[in-house]
Amino acid sequence: MNTNTTWTDFLIAEGATIESAGIRFDTPDAGLAPPATVAVPLVHLGMIRSRGEDSAPFLHNLFSNDVKNLSADGAQWNSFNSPKGRMLASILLWKEADGHALVMSADLQPALLKKLSMYVLRSKVKLADGAAETALVGISGSDAAQVLARTGLAVPTTAMTQAAAGDTRCIRLDDNNFLVALPVAEAPGAFGALLAAGATKAGTAAWQLAMIRAGVPLITVPTQEEFVAQMLNYEIIGGVSFQKGCYPGQEIVARTQYLGKLKKRMYHVRVADGAAPLPGADVFAPEFGNQSAGKLVNVAPSPAGGFEALAVMQTSCAESGDVHLGSLVGPRLSFLELPYALP
Repeated sequence: MNTNTTWTDFLIAEGATIESAGIRFDTPDAGLAPPATVAVPLVHLGMIRSRGEDSAPFLHNLFSNDVKNLSADGAQWNSFNSPKGRMLASILLWKEADGHALVMSADLQPALLKKLSMYVLRSKVKLADGAAETALVGISGSDAAQVLARTGLAVPTTAMTQAAAGDTRCIRLDDNNFLVALPVAEAPGAFGALLAAGATKAGTAAWQLAMIRAGVPLITVPTQEEFVAQMLNYEIIGGVSFQKGCYPGQEIVARTQYLGKLKKRMYHVRVADGAAPLPGADVFAPEFGNQSAGKLVNVAPSPAGGFEALAVMQTSCAESGDVHLGSLVGPRLSFLELPYALP
């Protein structure tokens, strides 16, 4: 977890409890009562900065997307894969004046920074932990853009683009979800300004629910090396380029796209009852008996009760609709809509 003390001390003074899995406030998460717009300190995310003249080709040769041709105001989803094509990390990447910023799950950040550093060799690139100097805040809701504008921030008008004002960047993920990256020293004032502009402070669960409903997965330690990119619908959300050159796992990802029938996909599901499920939990279906038919990726409390989740599973099981959590007699999953169509 991102634990910059300047930022976290402020949040604790604001009534936050910071836990290993993220942050919660003493008041109920407003994100569970739409259509409120929420401001969420994204302490469950980590950051790596890549700086230097070789930053673009260096990252381009390691990640699934076309980093070289990313525009100055662009942002993109990326994956870093094992040689077997399994995702080691899901990454939000954007361009900066002297390189690039990479955002991933905080529980993966230390190991990922170490692993990426092993590839630097003679490249003119310096990699560093970005959390010491940058705070991340998520803004989610139907009037998120208006709330941001009322604070005086530059607001991008197109999905997966960014707007910069000084050292503060606002990245638009889609119509309702934005990520703001800003210097730690400015974060308390900016957070207060967002609340004054109409946002409600909310914890990690509110952002996780927003991303689940957006169909955007976050790889964490329990789900590392479980999925090929297409199982997570990553090519649908723009996280894979099939025109670029080689990168770790590229052959498997390309083969999955062009030669094989993909047997697993990610779905938006609801678990109506039971204890809070954990990422990585297995799901089961009668046609597979006691063999796992898939896994949960991300989970958040649902305003309708129970929990909503992203779950990767055999497409045949999803089509049958008879899928259960934990065992064949576990809670039955109901299927909810994703904001995009599956092939």
